[in-house]
Amino acid sequence: MGNLKTCSHEWSKLETRIATLEFDRDRKSVGVIVSSKSGRNSLLVKGAVENLLERSSHMQLLDGSVVALDNKAKTVILNSLNELSSSALRVLGFAFKEDPPEFTTYNGDEDHPAHNLLLDPANYSKFESNLVFAGLAGLRDPPRKEVRQAIEDLPSSWKTGDNKNTAEAICREIGVFGQHEDISSRSLTGREFMEHHDQKGHLAYKGGLLFSRAEPRHKQEIVRLLKDLGEVVAMTGDRVNDAPALKLADIGIAMGIAGTEVAKEASDMVLADDNFSTIVAAVGEGRSIYNNMKAFIRYVISSNIGEVASIFLTAAIGIPEGLIPVQLLWVNLVTDGPPATALGFNPPDKYIMKKAPRRSDDSLISAWILFCYLVIGLYVGIATVGVFVIWYTHDSFFGIDLSRDGHTLVTYSQLANWGQCKTWENFTVSPFKAGDRMFNFDLNPCDYFQVGKVKAMTLSLSVLVAIEMFYSLNALSEDESLLTMPPWVNPWLLIAMSVSFGLHFLILYVPFLAQVFRIVPLSFNEWLLVLAVALPVILIDEILKFIGRLTSGSQSGPRPSKRKTE
Repeated sequence: MGNLKTCSHEWSKLETRIATLEFDRDRKSVGVIVSSKSGRNSLLVKGAVENLLERSSHMQLLDGSVVALDNKAKTVILNSLNELSSSALRVLGFAFKEDPPEFTTYNGDEDHPAHNLLLDPANYSKFESNLVFAGLAGLRDPPRKEVRQAIEDLPSSWKTGDNKNTAEAICREIGVFGQHEDISSRSLTGREFMEHHDQKGHLAYKGGLLFSRAEPRHKQEIVRLLKDLGEVVAMTGDRVNDAPALKLADIGIAMGIAGTEVAKEASDMVLADDNFSTIVAAVGEGRSIYNNMKAFIRYVISSNIGEVASIFLTAAIGIPEGLIPVQLLWVNLVTDGPPATALGFNPPDKYIMKKAPRRSDDSLISAWILFCYLVIGLYVGIATVGVFVIWYTHDSFFGIDLSRDGHTLVTYSQLANWGQCKTWENFTVSPFKAGDRMFNFDLNPCDYFQVGKVKAMTLSLSVLVAIEMFYSLNALSEDESLLTMPPWVNPWLLIAMSVSFGLHFLILYVPFLAQVFRIVPLSFNEWLLVLAVALPVILIDEILKFIGRLTSGSQSGPRPSKRKTE
């Protein structure tokens, strides 16, 4: 770097720049008019090698002599260009013209006739003609270390302003394409793409695409077509000519360090560090936030469907009310609150960046997700009502003894028709103990289905709380198994579950609160029954997730996104 500065300083002593022919996309070059100490003016040009060759009539040899530029020499130069660009080098060509006729006496004076000519960029091509080609140079701009991993995390469609060979070599180097992969159909210049017979079909290709030598109108057209295909399009850029596409994209991303003010103004986001991996991290964070929002919705909706289902089933089959309003309010407002809140701290799914991006018209809740909500909600309702029925009709369940409190068993028919109890002959109920209370129904056996349901109601409430706590574990991910995303990945959820269970134990074992909520403490065997009825919700949701993965191919066949980056 020190030698370059010294060289530039020494050169500025010999030559003075008096005018600049700004870069444009048609010429793909920039020129400067310099005046030497001897008073001679020269035009120095740098730009794309192919374009400079088209406008050069001579070439300068190593010894400084100038000879005519024939087709053989052009072929040699182009071969060198291909060799350098295939090695992932950005190649610049250099040419000059001594004593350009329009600027022979020009010294930067605004009154000089040449000054008016410089104000019109349409004249630049004419000035940069009959040049002497001086040579070419390959510039190494190595990708940052984090780019390869970012590309692996975010398969995408690429667009670059580089020479086609350079662009392909860079894409192979950073992992967009394999080293020996045939990409003849996946790498196009902007002009080739505009002439393609099926532009939308090509953009819908399920894999990475490369666009090189893309002009502003080409970039705009690519963004427009992708939006027509329903894609959510991100466009990154840093130059003035990127502004139209940045403005048209769903989200334009400009470079904060190297970006022009025009590009920044046209963009929705500005990268402070000009680091592509920052975009990947932002996409991952956005997907994670969206998934956590869905996890919250999934948990709350399924739980509420379950509570509604339990009330509906109770009325449908005619059994006594298993949950009273104060209990449902407690579950909704207090017990469900901590897990629902903790789901907002879920870490990103393991395969979050491998999944196909959402389309702009994708719904928040798909038909399959709604079906899953209904299945889980229905099981919650069945389990809550079922444990109520089990206590009244069975003295054991899967080997769990439920007869220790001495309660009287009834048939399901009697339970479903409990309102007709007074018409039954010889119906008697034995006294039983629930917590510290002794229940005796000698005076009115039919009270067994109202006053005596306190234990069955406690079991229903406990099952509802437990099943919703276990279901919150499944809400860690919409489609990943608990085997790949275990509960401890979100310690806040485990804490929230502990808080919810703690609150439930509080109202169970504090006499005053138990009286308010009309519940009684449960025995060890009764807690085993609660777990036996509640735990299957995990298995049911695991089966639903497995079916969802098979049908969507969410982990095995992701659809690459069609994002573009400059």
